[in-house]
Formats: sequence, C-alpha cells, structure tokens
Amino acid sequence: MLKGVGVSPGISIGKAFLLDRRKIKVEKFTIAAEMVEGEVARFMDALQKSREQLLQVKEKLTQDLGGDQAHAHIVDVHILILEDEMLVNEAIKIVREERVNAEWALRKVLTRFANIFDQIEDPYMKERKSDIEHVGQRILHNLAGEKMRSLDGFDEDVIVVAHDLSPADTAQMHQSRVIGFATDLGARTSHTAIMARSLEIPAVVGLENICTFVKTGDPIIIDGTDGVVIVKPTPEEFREYLEKQRRYKYVIQELLKYSDQPAETLDGYKIDIMANIEFLDEIPHVLSRGAEGIGLYRTEFFYMNSPKLPTEEDHFRVYKRLAEQVSPRQATIRTLDLGGDKIESTLHVADEPNPVLGLRAIRFSLKHSDLFRLQLRAILRASAYGKLRIMYPMISGIEELRQANLILAEVKDELSSQGIYFDEDIPVGVMIEIPSASITADLLAKEADFFSIGTNDLIQYSIAIDRGNEHVAYLYEPLHPAVLRLIKRTVEAGHAEGIPVGMCGEMAGDPLSTLILLGLELDEFSMNTASIPIIKQIIRSVRLEQATELAYKALSFSTAKEIEEFVRREMSAKFPEFF
Repeated sequence: MLKGVGVSPGISIGKAFLLDRRKIKVEKFTIAAEMVEGEVARFMDALQKSREQLLQVKEKLTQDLGGDQAHAHIVDVHILILEDEMLVNEAIKIVREERVNAEWALRKVLTRFANIFDQIEDPYMKERKSDIEHVGQRILHNLAGEKMRSLDGFDEDVIVVAHDLSPADTAQMHQSRVIGFATDLGARTSHTAIMARSLEIPAVVGLENICTFVKTGDPIIIDGTDGVVIVKPTPEEFREYLEKQRRYKYVIQELLKYSDQPAETLDGYKIDIMANIEFLDEIPHVLSRGAEGIGLYRTEFFYMNSPKLPTEEDHFRVYKRLAEQVSPRQATIRTLDLGGDKIESTLHVADEPNPVLGLRAIRFSLKHSDLFRLQLRAILRASAYGKLRIMYPMISGIEELRQANLILAEVKDELSSQGIYFDEDIPVGVMIEIPSASITADLLAKEADFFSIGTNDLIQYSIAIDRGNEHVAYLYEPLHPAVLRLIKRTVEAGHAEGIPVGMCGEMAGDPLSTLILLGLELDEFSMNTASIPIIKQIIRSVRLEQATELAYKALSFSTAKEIEEFVRREMSAKFPEFF
C-alpha cells in the first residue's frame, strides 16, 4: 500500500499498464565544422516530427470530443513550446558555437529553463516546468529515432502507472480504456491532475517510487479520494475496495439526481456553489454537475496559450463567450495572477531571488499598467453580455486596492467617452490570500464589493511553508488554528460591511472542511467540478446551528492535528458514505 496525493476522487480496480518511458540518455560529443549545418537540420527535423505528432493527437482529440475542446487546447501548449524562439534559437546557437550534437545542445537549454522554473514559488506556474520537460523528451525521442508510447489502442481497461504523464498523455485517456492512473511525480496543480478531475478519472500522484513496485498486468487499486494505491491487493482488500467503489458510484449517481437543487441547509441558510475553471469548454460540464456559476476564471492560461501577448480583442472574445455561456448566472474573472518582467511565453519569467514575495499578481499588474488596462477594458466590454465580476489577486492592503480601482475608473471613463456600453456597476472584489489582507479586512471591506478567500496561498503565507518542498509539505495544514481564525476574521469583517465572502481555494472543495466553513457562515464556495455534488449534499443534510457548533468547537482546539481528528470523527459519524 502506497500513499500519495489524491488529485481526482473515485476508486478504480483493474490491471496495471506500466508506461516505461525512460528518459533518453544524452551524451556530449563534438562534431566537425562541416557537420554543423547537418546537425542543425537534424534538430529541425526532430522538431517538425514532434509537431506533427502533437497535431495528430490534437486532431484525434478534436474528432473524439466534438465541441469539448478543453483538452485539445492543452496540447496547444506543447506545440507552442516547440515553436518558442528562445528554445529553438538557443539550441541551434549552442550547436553552431560549441560544435556539439543536437541532443546535448537541447539538454543544455532545457536545464537552463528548469533552473528558471525552480525559482518560481507559485505552484501552478511551477508545474509548467514539467510541460517543457515533456516536450524536450519528445524531441529527444525523435532525435534518437524512437517512438513515444501513446495511451490509446488498449484492448481492455487499464490503470496507467508511470513516472510522470504529459498533458498529451492525459488528454488521450478521454476515449481510451484508461480507468485510472498513478504517477511518481505530480501535484494538485499539475496539468495532469487538472485534466484527471475534468475527465473524472481516479488518480493519485506524488507516489515517488511506484514504478519500482509495478509490472504490466499486476492487479492494482487506485483510491483517488484518499490518495492510496494498493499493488497486488489481498482477497480481503479486493473485496473491501470493490464494496467501497460500489458505494461511491451509487452515492455519486444519487447525488447527481439532485444537482439542480440549491445548497441550502435544513433551516434555510443558502450557500452559492460555484466552479473554478480555466477553459471555457468546461462550462457545460460544471453546470451539469450543479455549479451555480463560475467563482474563479483563471486568466493566466490565456497568456500561456499565446506565443505573443494577447490583444484587447483576444481578451474580449474570450470574456464575451464566458459571459454568454454562463448567463444568466454570474462569472468572476480574476485579473492576471502571474509574475515576471516578460510574459511573451511561459519561458520568459523573471529570475527573482524570492519570487513568492516578489513582483506577481496585482503587483505585476500595477507595474505593467498597460497590460492591466487592456485586460480591464476587455472585461468591462464583455460585461455588456452577461453578469461578470472582477477580482484582484494578492491584495496586501487598502493602498493596492485603491490603485487598482483608480485605473479601473480611468478605463471606465475612456469607454464612456468612446460610447462603449458596459456594466457601470460591475462588482469588484478582493482575493484574501495574504495575512495582511485578512488582518485589515475591515478596511478593505469598506471599498470592495466582495471577498473571495484563496486558501492555497493564505495557508502557505500564514504558516510560512513552501507546499512544493517535500521537507515541510507536512506542515501545509488547512485546519491550522491560525488559518481558521483568519477565515473567521475575514468573514466577520465582510459581513459587518454588508458584502458577501466566498472561498475559491482547494479548501472549499474539501468535504472535510465543509461544515467548518458553513459554520463560519461563508456565502459562496467555488471548487473543482468533482467536489460539487458531495459538498452540496453535506450542506443540504444539516442545520446551520449544527455547523456553527462544530466550527466553534474546532476553534477551541490548540493544534491542527487536534482539529482534524475532531472534525474527521464528526464527519465520519454524520456522513459515513463520504468518509
């Protein structure tokens, strides 16, 4: 039994398929001057073959998925990396100047990029390092004349076990017979994890060494809810998980019958259940699962999907589609939450000594106000087509909110003078993800229309841990007393000024935290799609006073461990089908 990170809930039982995709061993050798251009041509040929392979994957996905293009778009990222001038030109420059083989030149460039991404603290951006490595491995395989094994063409259902999976791999699972996967590497914010949740394939990542325990054909169990993988289960384990799988499927099927019901307690307290998305093509699916709108639309991926900076019209087209597709419901657009002096592509990120405390999110937008204005103009124009909200990330205090709102007011004046219609009363909110924002929430609430608590960063900043660092990851505790007190303080400050307070971090989609958050009287939870039916059912099964009692009892404990043990006991007793 191996323990990892459950990134997509559910249980799969079947035979393992070990995706043995060892990295190409790269050796350095010098070439003669007359061979240099031939080596450059060999490199360019490998790039072209890699591009053709990815285009084939994308074409097949487009045919298989019909109108749902979200997964095909992820393959576009790899194609764009292949076409990145910095990667291509640097590798060619090394071949010509150092007169070395193309494999060595490419590895040198990939290592340089990897070092840059290691400096980035944002977990979502940090995971993009793996995208570059996957593209590099594809090129190296083509330079070596080896074909990369794809995840289609299986004759029976399989559970894929691999050191790591690329987005192209995961995208192919949609129409293949892959019923679950487990990997050595990965995190909740990796493309692989995001796609697993979207496809609702049970998955566990971060297992470190599962590939050493598994052979193709081995019986295996994946528990994506608890993050457990069992290799060669005993008859008792097999029967236990078969029953657990049956119960889970039955519960989800039953819950989906009531997906259109509101998340309202037995005594009438209603919570708005929203979805976090980054692809417009996710909208029909999240709405079918019971989402009442979009609580977080991430715009970083919009930048990363473009080899050049997107124009105002590029922004507008996307936001207009968002507003129209969600209408008459509401969608919240988070302004750019990215760092770096250059963002023409994912490969151009500023090298900062301490990026997590550096120029990112709203700080980046205020420094590069031309980009910020462009995005705000597009959001405002799109607000004429549906109910949109604007949300600023990483606000640390009232001064940043005022600066951002001043620019917004100027953009509104520009549009008005040009006769362009927009929602003059578009709500503008603040993400509470820095302790200073929570501590001064009473001040911020006087000048914001809503709060959304981003627990991923709030926990990291409050406890001073890097959740990507395996040495301190155990300290990443959502139920830490300090975190709960910051959440409570934020809710009370928002409600004192009459503004709604929501949560869009991973904690909002964690069933273990649901009653505590309900008891603290949050107004909105925004989460991944898979969690929506379960969270709704928990809320619909209790009275607010029960949740309030549990929340305040939890706040009386001194440690995160004590709180978690208490909450787990209470939730297991009330909801044995989920715990």
